[in-house]
Amino acid sequence: MSKTETLQATIESILKEKINAAEVKIIDDGHKHLGHQPGDPAYFTIEVISSSFEGKSLIQQHKMVYESLKEQLKEQIHALSIKTKLPNT
Repeated sequence: MSKTETLQATIESILKEKINAAEVKIIDDGHKHLGHQPGDPAYFTIEVISSSFEGKSLIQQHKMVYESLKEQLKEQIHALSIKTKLPNT
């Protein structure tokens, strides 16, 4: 398993645990960034579906994701695009 794949598995596990994510889709966007090399901090788009987002604004939902991944954002993730939604929407 590559370093990126390991990080993706870690992100999915954290989001499922901390915000009860029913579904997590992680897209590696590193190829879109000039000069990005394997092993560099990662660029991801993350799509998260969670009932924990119920009653929360989009900003609050994104803050929940950022808070959950704060350790990974310090050194392992360079850029993160987040898409959130409730189940069955």
